Order: sequence, then structure tokens, then C-alpha cells
Amino acid sequence: MELIYQKWISRSMVLEKVESTLKEDSTFNLSSISYDHYLHKGRCRRGHRVIVASGPATEAPVFATKPLKKDDLIHYFVSGCKPKQKWRIGTEHEKFGFEFETLHPINYKQITSLLNGIALRFDWDKIMEGDNIIGLKKGKQSISLEPGGQLELSGMPLKTLHQTYDEINSHLYQAKTVAEEMGIGFLGLGFQPKWRVEDIPRVPKVRYNIMQNYFHNFGLPGIEPLLMTCSVQVNLDFSSEADMIKKMRASIALQPLAAALFANSPFTEGISNGYRSIRSHKVDQLDKCRTGMIPFVFYDTFGFEQYVDYALDVPMMFVYRNNKYIDCGGMSFRDFMAGKLPAIPGQVPTLSDWENHLTTIFPEVRLKRYMEMRGADGGPLNMLCALPAFWVGLLYDEVSLHNVLDMIADWTPEDMQNMRNKVPITGLRTPFHGRMLLHVAEDVLKWAKDGLDRRCLNESIFLDPLKEVVTTGSTPADKLLKMYNKKWGNNIDHVFRECCY
Repeated sequence: MELIYQKWISRSMVLEKVESTLKEDSTFNLSSISYDHYLHKGRCRRGHRVIVASGPATEAPVFATKPLKKDDLIHYFVSGCKPKQKWRIGTEHEKFGFEFETLHPINYKQITSLLNGIALRFDWDKIMEGDNIIGLKKGKQSISLEPGGQLELSGMPLKTLHQTYDEINSHLYQAKTVAEEMGIGFLGLGFQPKWRVEDIPRVPKVRYNIMQNYFHNFGLPGIEPLLMTCSVQVNLDFSSEADMIKKMRASIALQPLAAALFANSPFTEGISNGYRSIRSHKVDQLDKCRTGMIPFVFYDTFGFEQYVDYALDVPMMFVYRNNKYIDCGGMSFRDFMAGKLPAIPGQVPTLSDWENHLTTIFPEVRLKRYMEMRGADGGPLNMLCALPAFWVGLLYDEVSLHNVLDMIADWTPEDMQNMRNKVPITGLRTPFHGRMLLHVAEDVLKWAKDGLDRRCLNESIFLDPLKEVVTTGSTPADKLLKMYNKKWGNNIDHVFRECCY
């Protein structure tokens, strides 16, 4: 099945396949504004796309018409419940841009040209913040920038993993078509392998300026995850509060295993760093009140209300008013609900404020109107597709999900946290409950495959890279370290060729 990743797919075929596949499903829109609308307005010309102003994730009134209550925040999560036939797969991945000639990270001027080029050639709408382009949007897809200039694709909610594969291929084709003409490549790793944090260009987004100022309070480790890391994640649905609880428990418990399987960040500042996933370690060093394994998920009282209580107590970073981000200085959302936020005294939040606040919380699994699996390093194309396959096979199949829940029934939060602490260094060789994590991975991967097979969509082929990892015991990080120590003669520059998309 490795041929699926090796065969050449022509550029036109990739684009046509994605569009034709998505058009088959009436729930998907290829553009947020129809082409008929552009024709009517006389603006459907290449290079003259509508500019989309930046703002909250969901449009809402600037001022609340009535104060939010805790029940409103709970209902926000309840409204995410969907019947199984409407469950979707949303994949996101980040990558580092670098100059072929110097291997240096690309700067914002280059990013501007890159995004403008993609928008012009492939008909994306621009997302602006003032005079600065900060992303692109087409229908339910978006291309955004992370604080250190990492390029992120946030994909559409799709029905199958085959659609996910096509979507990622289409995006990489578009990005590479423009980038290669500029002498730019993209690197599939979990952590910047060569340069120091001081060498990373900053993106001019006010939101990120506020976040960086906040995390400066935690020292250098606080801003490194913002500027120096790339991850791949999948967003999945739930049908009810009970279904959410089961999936949250299973996915939180297995995030360290995912971090081990996808470990792909063994280098820092040009040398081996002693970790298999330095990204996972650095993320764990962030503000403890907004990161980690959130052990309350395993309490008998856990549900939507308990997650609301958790999020209410995580310090705020900003609010968005009149097209501007306002620093909130770590104040509480509870104070905001009482009209006691010093930055905007007397004002109370909208649901858009709640959504924005939730995006500043970074647990191993993040709850919104869906769940985000956040534990894996960025990596090569086949691993970008393996991550959603792994979690869909486990969480979208009742038998596989209950196999996981049975396995973790006697795992304590302390057990899982200890595993989480060790995995960035020892990976699949981490001892756990009397055996190595590699052997746990063998069982879990089988359940994931069985879950995909029961979907009858021929999707288990996307687990082939993980099958190789488990069979050989060698993760992407292990393979890179072997090449670094032998084939490359400890010269990190070779990684830019090896891991370039």
C-alpha cells in the first residue's frame, strides 16, 4: 500500500478530484461566497478577490444584548452534539517555510508574497489585519499564520480520510507551486531544527503580540512553543454529553501514545537535543493552568459544565472590539461576565468572546463544539494522513472506543501524567504498566485498523506508516537520528532536504 504515497498525482488531477469529491456532498461549499455573487458584482477576476476583514472566529454583535449566563456557555458545547451520520473529520497541519539557498526561516515580506501568490493563482480570499495579509480563506478551508510564520492549513469538515488525503495534496501542490518559484520550501518537522528563537521572524498579528507578551512571563520556554513548533491535529465530533465524555477520556489517556508514535522533533539549534519530541516537552512547559492532561476529565462529575468551570478559571488574554484586540492582562472570564473587566469596564461578553477565549486554552485535547486532538508532531505527508486515521478508527467506532476505555479503566491520572512526562524523551520505549509503550501501541493500532475497516471505506491503508513504526519500533525521530549520526555526519543541514515536502 506504500504506493499510494509514492505514485505521482498530476496537479490537475489532484485539484479536480478534491473539487468533484466535495461537490458530491451538499453540506460542503467550495467557496464562502458563490461565484455567481462575484459575477453579479463584476469582481470575479483573478487577482481581484474580495478582501475579508480579520475578526473573531464567528461573527457576532460587538456588544452583548443581554448578559451571558453559565447555562449559555454550557449550551455552547451542547450545540455541538451531532448524530453519527453528520460526524466529520477536520485536519489541521503546520509547516515551516525556509529559503532553499540559506535554509533560514522565511520572513514576513516573503510570507506576504507567498500568500498573495496563492490567492492570485488559486482564487483564495485574503484575510487582512489593517494593511497586513495574515491568511487566506476559501469556503470552510483557511490558511493561517502561526506566530513564527509557520503556515497552517485548517481543512474542511470532510466525510472520509480519502477526502482528507486529497485536500492535503491539493494544498501542498498550491503552496509549493508558488513557493518554489520564490526559492522557498516547506519543512515537515515538529520543532525548528537549526535556528535559535532569536532568529525566527515574527508575524505582525496583534493577537500574537498579546500572547507573546503574556507568555514572556514564563521565560524563554513560554514563547518557544509559539514560534518554534509545528503539529498536526484532527478535529472530531460527538453525539451527546455521554459520548463526549467517553471520547475525551479515551483521547486524553492516549495522547502520550500519539506523541510517541508521531515523535518527529529530535533537533534543536543544529544538534541532537536528547528528545524524540522536543515539541511535546516544550508545550508541557507552558502555563500549567491552560495546558496538560486535564485530569478532571476522569472524575465522575465530568461533563460540559465541568469543562466550562475549567475554562472560566483560565486567565484571559484578550477581547476583540471594534476590529481591535485588547489586552486583558490575565483577568478572569468570570469577571468579564459580571461586567468587571478593567480593559472594557461595564461590558459583558458575547459567545464570540467565549469562542475566542477557548482558542487560548491548550490542553492535550481541547473541547469546542468538537474535540481537537493536539498531541502529535508535524511530519511528512503520510503521517499527516495517519493522524486522522488513527483517531477516527478509535473514536468513531463503538467497539474500538470501548476497547480503549476497558484498557485504561485502571490507569490513574498519575499514571498518565508520568507517561506524558517520559514520552518526549523515551518515546515508544517508555515503560508503562509492566510493559513498554510499544506493546500498548500494538494493541491500540489494531483497534484503530478494525474501527476503520468497519467503516467499509478502505481507509485503513492510511495507517500503514504507523504499522511500520510499530513493527520496527522506529519513529520518524528515530529514523532522523540514525541518519544524523551516520549518513549526515552530524550535519543538520541535510534535514531540510530529507523533510522537505
